[in-house]
Amino acid sequence: MNIKLSSLKEKMRQALDSTKRVISDDLNFKNEKKINENNNRSEVLTINDLSSPKDFIRLRAESDSSALKKKFSDGEIFKNNHPKNLSCRSLYALAEKTRYELLGSQMLKGIEKNLNQNYYQKIDEKKKEEPKTKEEVGVTEAFELYLLKNFHKIKLNSISEKKLIFWEKDFDKSIKKYVDFLNNNLESQEIYCSKFSEILQNMDIFDSEETNEKKEDQNDQGKEASSNEDDKSSQEDKKDPNFKDESEATLDSDYSLDDYNLDEQLDDINLSEENSEQIVKKSIKDLNLDYKIYTNEFDEIIKAENLENKEESLKLRKNLDQQLIGFHDIVTKLANKLQRQLLAKQNRSWNFDLEEGLLDSSKLTRIIMDPYNSLSFKKEKDLDFKDTVVTLLIDNSGSMRGRPITIAAICADILSRTLERCSVKVEILGFTTKNWKGGQSREKWNKKDKPKTPGRLNDLRHIIYKDGDTHWRQAKNNLGLMLKEGLLKENIDGEAITWAYHRLKKRREERKILMVISDGAPVDDSTLSVNSGDFLEKHLKKTVKFIEEKTEIEILAIGIGHDVTRYYNKAIKITDVNELGDVMITQLSSLFETKRKFH
Repeated sequence: MNIKLSSLKEKMRQALDSTKRVISDDLNFKNEKKINENNNRSEVLTINDLSSPKDFIRLRAESDSSALKKKFSDGEIFKNNHPKNLSCRSLYALAEKTRYELLGSQMLKGIEKNLNQNYYQKIDEKKKEEPKTKEEVGVTEAFELYLLKNFHKIKLNSISEKKLIFWEKDFDKSIKKYVDFLNNNLESQEIYCSKFSEILQNMDIFDSEETNEKKEDQNDQGKEASSNEDDKSSQEDKKDPNFKDESEATLDSDYSLDDYNLDEQLDDINLSEENSEQIVKKSIKDLNLDYKIYTNEFDEIIKAENLENKEESLKLRKNLDQQLIGFHDIVTKLANKLQRQLLAKQNRSWNFDLEEGLLDSSKLTRIIMDPYNSLSFKKEKDLDFKDTVVTLLIDNSGSMRGRPITIAAICADILSRTLERCSVKVEILGFTTKNWKGGQSREKWNKKDKPKTPGRLNDLRHIIYKDGDTHWRQAKNNLGLMLKEGLLKENIDGEAITWAYHRLKKRREERKILMVISDGAPVDDSTLSVNSGDFLEKHLKKTVKFIEEKTEIEILAIGIGHDVTRYYNKAIKITDVNELGDVMITQLSSLFETKRKFH
């Protein structure tokens, strides 16, 4: 048992160390005491016991919290914003811990699960005695419960609720009106810490420092006396031959290392550093932490067929077909060129003269001429384009109105049909906003006294014109809806690409291509009027860079009338919308001629 437990502790230590290094973005982050560049001391996890599932939960959560502190908390900023009143400092530290743990929870669902499980466990492990007076509940304990309830959204049990009730009105009086502000500024430690320090400093629940010190001295004396009594009681218990330490009793009776299936437990916390890195790489939220969204409650993802009734959809489709007549010959020739290229590649993709496989009938004449010749077999090679999905993400902003959006719709239509003939699945998406001038998001912001730098401040509308598994014939009427009057408004490209990326990531195809068709930089007047002028551009650049460097998804862009090479490594500018079909097909052709990227 001791050998097993020792081995398990070592495995656990390695797993936690690996995960911590990945979460904190520090390859040198070891499970030992050290001072980092920001003068934050890394918290050392002590693995004393692994005798119950509770120990695993505690260690996971404490490890994650330690890594998040290193990643998100600057020691100098924390120190510079310390409340002057010493009585507040333990509460201030809890507030900062809440900040970086919430950022981690937004970054990875696994972190959120580990932290929440541990907090529920801690709440349940508290003493079960119901407090009768306020003096029985320490302000620090009550404040932690307040943060769990109002920031982590942890549901307290009845005893914890009763403990919090004694202090809740005091906390609400000073903090409640700032909860939204603090949540919206989690990414900015300076703003968050400064505000929380000010809030705590102005709270009138603290005694003077002198009185507080006296109370602490009295508490210390009381603790010493209590500790002496506990020691005596413990010694008397140990004299009892039937006495068993609680952890020993758990290990001997209710808990078996073998029964608990430790390998699965270690898998759950990403024992492999490589797996842990993949989780972080795939989490695009990690690089969006400086991109704020004031609210997403008014955003919508809508299927195109729900934008209009059937009659209007048919009318718009007929309009598109009429527009298609003028470009039909040009785009069809280009589409046929792509199709011939792919089918020609398919015809050449066989291995011949094999000893097994499909019988090669073209070589049967050799057997007739000479019966001593052996039979010849062939096998089809794996093709890059056969297991491929292409997403066309089309800018549905107001500046695309007229010929640009018409050409984009026509090319999407023709390209979809062409690629489907070649066994390549196509998804067609669009992005815009529901309103001009910010819509309901801005109205809410106005009602909340217009907090500074609110982040994205408009209601998004992401449209699914054609799903990757839907045949072109079933979705062709939807493509006409791009011409719908009043649909095209603002364009927030970064979030649209993130949305398309997540949809592609869930696909089973081996090769995934994202083609963005846009007419320039992201623009939303409501957002840019209350944030920095490059707020949306910075987010777009980070998002594209992440996909290009950290994922297997291939991304390219076509800029209509604008150079988009400053955002995308693979980008083409066209000056005339008539060039769009040629460029789209040429770019796809070149992709199918090149090998996929690997990391």
